[in-house]
Amino acid sequence: MRDWQPFLGLPLWVWLFVFPTLLALFCALQRDRAARLLAPVWRILDRVYLASGVIAAGFMVLILLLIVAQMIARWSGITFPGSTEYAGYAMAATSFFALAHALMRGAHIRVSIFLNLNRFTRLWLDAAATLVAAVIATYFARYAIKFNILSKVLNDRTQGQDFVPEWLISFFRMFANPPTQWAKIWAETGSDWVYTPVWLPQIPMSIGTVLLAVALWDALTRLLVRRVSAIVGEAVE
Repeated sequence: MRDWQPFLGLPLWVWLFVFPTLLALFCALQRDRAARLLAPVWRILDRVYLASGVIAAGFMVLILLLIVAQMIARWSGITFPGSTEYAGYAMAATSFFALAHALMRGAHIRVSIFLNLNRFTRLWLDAAATLVAAVIATYFARYAIKFNILSKVLNDRTQGQDFVPEWLISFFRMFANPPTQWAKIWAETGSDWVYTPVWLPQIPMSIGTVLLAVALWDALTRLLVRRVSAIVGEAVE
């Protein structure tokens, strides 16, 4: 947890756990001030969660299209190499992008038997459970990113029959390099299709876990400010 200290100035655990916990404490002690300061942030985060849900739905539609394409290819006697792997990547992206959106819509399973004892117990047990969940999700997100980076360093490639164009890899490499390197990246990009690098389908995992961790810290701050959980299940008739 100290490997980013030269860049951030402080150990990573301070940024990931200490500062968010201090923010939650501030929300508990200064509710009115925290509400004024965080209201714009909450509105932005709500849109981010909605966007992640839309992206997850898009990948779900992609799964359907891949299944239909497999059926057509089988009927036509045409091979569709890598279709199973592509569907698996889309399914993983659907799951991880939907985490934060599903959480804030109350779609995750939450055991609330102890929360119904009384109002005081409900508040602080809910806050404690959300805090523990936020810490665990933050650990998950941190090591998901680390695993993603390790796959890139090792240049790990898929063992299946799926391929991706080189330009797609170069497009994502742009975000990991300064703008001064972009011209060199595209100059070295060919027109061939190569085995899928494992870090590419792992990107939705990293993004989804980060959004889940942010959503849990966000839910904790809203709970401490409003004294009502922001995670409310939507009734389905």
